[in-house]
Amino acid sequence: MSPSEVHAAVRRSTVAGLVDPADRRPLVAPLLDFLLHGLAYVFPPERGELTRGMPTAAAAPVLASLFTDTTEPATVWPDPEGEVRGVAFLPLYRTVPEAARRDPRLYDLLALVDLLRGGRARERAAAEAELCKRLRADESSHA
Repeated sequence: MSPSEVHAAVRRSTVAGLVDPADRRPLVAPLLDFLLHGLAYVFPPERGELTRGMPTAAAAPVLASLFTDTTEPATVWPDPEGEVRGVAFLPLYRTVPEAARRDPRLYDLLALVDLLRGGRARERAAAEAELCKRLRADESSHA
């Protein structure tokens, strides 16, 4: 994302009450509320055809051990550098695969968010628990 896009996103998030205006840190309780109850409406899941890509949602390493059902193809962000063939799941932003490759922690968070957007009930519940754990741990480490 360009610096101006990031700045605009932080500004919108601040106005929406998701970011503290003083230190620009996420406000975990409202952010979790938005992620759990609003994200899928703002960014509905868009699936495509079989393609090469980077695993996301239940196919991503962060929770893959919990979901070993191999009867369905993996869910992937379309990516020419991807090593997995699966069903396309359009990411929140076009550069997500590149950013996820550079930052494993970000990769985990984005894959969990994709489970919230388009997973089944059991997958969404697991993603919710893991996301809450990680965001609250981050919050307490900055307190």
